[in-house]
Amino acid sequence: MCQSAVSFQISPVGHGQDELIQRHIDLKTKPLGALGQLEALALQIARVQGAASPQICHPTLLVFAGDHGIAAEGVSIAPSEVTGQMVANFARGGAAINVFCRQVGFKLEVIDCGILTPVEAVTGIIDQRLGAGTAAIHLAAAMPLASVDKGFAMARALIERHHQAGCNLVAFGEMGIGNTSAAAAVMAASMGLGAAECVGRGTGISHEAYARKLMLIEQALQLHRAALVNPKAILACLGGFEIVQMTGAMLAAAERKMLVLVDGFIATAAALVAVNLAPNVRDYLIFAHQSEEQGHQRMLAHLQAKPLLSLGLRLGEGTGAALALPLVYAAVNFYNQMASFSDAGIEAVV
Repeated sequence: MCQSAVSFQISPVGHGQDELIQRHIDLKTKPLGALGQLEALALQIARVQGAASPQICHPTLLVFAGDHGIAAEGVSIAPSEVTGQMVANFARGGAAINVFCRQVGFKLEVIDCGILTPVEAVTGIIDQRLGAGTAAIHLAAAMPLASVDKGFAMARALIERHHQAGCNLVAFGEMGIGNTSAAAAVMAASMGLGAAECVGRGTGISHEAYARKLMLIEQALQLHRAALVNPKAILACLGGFEIVQMTGAMLAAAERKMLVLVDGFIATAAALVAVNLAPNVRDYLIFAHQSEEQGHQRMLAHLQAKPLLSLGLRLGEGTGAALALPLVYAAVNFYNQMASFSDAGIEAVV
């Protein structure tokens, strides 16, 4: 049976209350602009939620995992089997993302979007498999176009479950050996760039592996050039099962007017596709950090994004998003709880 196309209805965020929100921020007991990016973040959150007292409720971080056929060509420091091993580690609570989520109060879920072999011995992994790894993108399309729509539908149902549970902020992490190759190819095709401007060293590959990675992505872009006609086609030709479902989840979250905390290079590639599909998505995106992957800064600039952190991270998993959550809380809390000049009986300095 053919998977029907999935579309999303995403409303733009209104700016009618911007002056009122900004005035509320400016009258806090501080010099104008003294809280820097937190002030812009508070404005964005209050604008999205359209509330006098914005709140973060039941924040949830979803880690999407999938394998990539191109990994067999030695474009990463580890073989594809490590994807499943790390997914099991996530489910058992032993990875960096588990530590950070426990620390900051993120609920964590792990989704198998299509790793090579399902992890049978560990419970708690959500099955949203689109296959057992994508095809090698330098030889064939990563997946059929129908798989993109199927992944979008799965992601929408997942987000809807969390929305119904009261969640209003979601973040996305990923795991998949070879996924920086897919993300770089998606970036190049989406932005009309050459592979050399997008391909980085991932988790720290050698010079020889980098040269091979660059060559294979150039080959993939050339192979699929005629087919890269729209964002969904780019995902089908060059993406990964986890990138597809992250993209769909971002679209679904924006459709439900939820805030989306975007992690690093791979998550930003998914955000790029989501924005290309539905430009209004951009209003709901908060960019957590700038990673060490060389294409990330260029993607952030393209999306007019100023990330909250720059810590030299290159781990993935959603770790940057988890570390940024306390800053989101700080923005909401100063907006709601900090005294105004009139509250404190202090002469205003605005």
